Amino acid sequence: MENFGLDIWSNKNYIIENSEIKLNYKSMPSLLEIVEQIRSNDVRGPILLRFPHLIKKQIKNLYSYFHKAIDENNYQGSFNAVFPLKVNQFPGAVDAIIKQGAEFNYGLEAGSKAELVLAMSQSQLKSNITVNGFKDKEMITLSFIAAQSGHNITITIEGLGELKTILEVARESSLRVPSIGIRVKLHSSGSGIWAKSGGMDSKFGLTSTEIIKAISLLKESSLLNYFTMLHFHIGSQMTDIAPLKKALREAGNIYAELKKMGASSLCSINIGGGLAVEYDQHSHTKSHNYSIEEFSSSVVFLLKEIMDAKKVTHPDIFTESGRYIAASHGVLIAPVLELFTQDYQENLLSLKENNPPLIEELVDLNKSLNNKNAIEYLHDALDHIESLFTLFDLGYIDLQDRSNAEILVHNIIKKALYLTHTYKSDELKQLQVKLQERYLINASIFQSLPDYWGLQQLFPIMPIHHLNSAPRRAASLWDITCDSDGEICFNPQKPLYLHDINLDEEDYFLAFFNVGAYQETLGMNHNLFTHPSEYTIEIDDESYEVKNSSESKNILQILKSIGYNEDNILQKLKQDLLSSNFITKEEKDDTLAKLEIFTKQNGYLRTTN
Repeated sequence: MENFGLDIWSNKNYIIENSEIKLNYKSMPSLLEIVEQIRSNDVRGPILLRFPHLIKKQIKNLYSYFHKAIDENNYQGSFNAVFPLKVNQFPGAVDAIIKQGAEFNYGLEAGSKAELVLAMSQSQLKSNITVNGFKDKEMITLSFIAAQSGHNITITIEGLGELKTILEVARESSLRVPSIGIRVKLHSSGSGIWAKSGGMDSKFGLTSTEIIKAISLLKESSLLNYFTMLHFHIGSQMTDIAPLKKALREAGNIYAELKKMGASSLCSINIGGGLAVEYDQHSHTKSHNYSIEEFSSSVVFLLKEIMDAKKVTHPDIFTESGRYIAASHGVLIAPVLELFTQDYQENLLSLKENNPPLIEELVDLNKSLNNKNAIEYLHDALDHIESLFTLFDLGYIDLQDRSNAEILVHNIIKKALYLTHTYKSDELKQLQVKLQERYLINASIFQSLPDYWGLQQLFPIMPIHHLNSAPRRAASLWDITCDSDGEICFNPQKPLYLHDINLDEEDYFLAFFNVGAYQETLGMNHNLFTHPSEYTIEIDDESYEVKNSSESKNILQILKSIGYNEDNILQKLKQDLLSSNFITKEEKDDTLAKLEIFTKQNGYLRTTN
């Protein structure tokens, strides 16, 4: 995995050139170049980069493949898509989605009052808005207001109680009635971690009996002509396409039956989201078994087959795939602060004039180790260290001898692993795990990669430079929170290897890819580490431009965001400091200045380079 699985997960968005990873687009800037420009302004901590062109690429792919399938199958309905705001509500992401999707009339989906207000304020009037999730009278009234304002809005009924409230609002006001959708509770369920989103045990949707009742209520209220959409969703990040096909057959037949029951305005079927993204870096554990081409072709073909058999007009197709659209546009860059086995560097050896014989033998093994003798010398070193530990316990060697032995054996093992990296054995795999390097990253997993912490969702990880040399260190990543769960452990089945770097001489940056979906909205301020500084990168044929910079909150702003008064905090800190004794006025003034500066910086650590 020396190219870090780039050909598996990157969708040709990145290439490696001149030892750096570059955007495979127009002027092709390197991530290192972008990061160094941003950090030159004294930016500390992790950096979130947004690439709007990758959002446009995904929107274009989605529409292109569905239009292709529609043409190939002579399908008579249209294709439409909306972005579910729950995936990423941050301004940098939503702004890019609105701008990049404008030519496709790409719309928005809202699942709460706040998201509905956001959708109403940000979307173009000609694009679609769908409203899902549980709703009260206020949220339903907001949907009526959106319709009155000219939005193409469809409010999806999740239960009969919501329908009754819609009918109540329609009776009480003269506002324009929005289009109405019904989410059906299918017998079919999805696949993967989020499969429980579908199936009869799902928290959302109406059963067949409830749908029949809903149609009756709409008829009685003379609102059946507003019922335009049938909706279903079988789960996010679908790993297998077979459950989708089964769900399409079930939902398609329900749609056709409803048309025959007199729902003449019913004209669209919303298949929800779930289009998967490839997160894995290893070919033997890919995340899903289908392509966007197979996905779109299956949807169109199956719906056409059902409608033709039932002699029903082909419905317009809606999708709500947000992960597919947004994941690739976000890249998290985190500086490495420390390597924890640097205590074993050879320059820390402190050999005596007269060393114990076993240590002298280790010195010789370390000097003369090569390709031919690597395995033999490795075994000798492992045998020697056990003997030396026993001698230390018995009091025959001192602490300096023990330190020298540990350094020498560590380096012998490391050299042997480098020389024998193509030779696979259980012994060497176990040694890799035992000798793994811990890379301390200036970031919080809880804040920036919560799905790893909560669901063990892997993300593609790789350094953005030094890519002309093969990485050989089995790597675990530690974040800077004081929580033992803040670690991405080395997994021998899905190993991550990184470089040996002297951080006293240079920086080392790791990139986490496909973090543009859910990670920001789910991120938590554990230890009060807050959202990274973020930047939108617009690339043209000649260069690139850093735009929409949004720096991470400073310490006082963080405390204010959870209910503290930042002025009172700073005043109290200054009062306590002024009540203490200083030797000189200069020292007092300098300390006060530092206090104010430090509280107005973000909480991430400052690197030395």
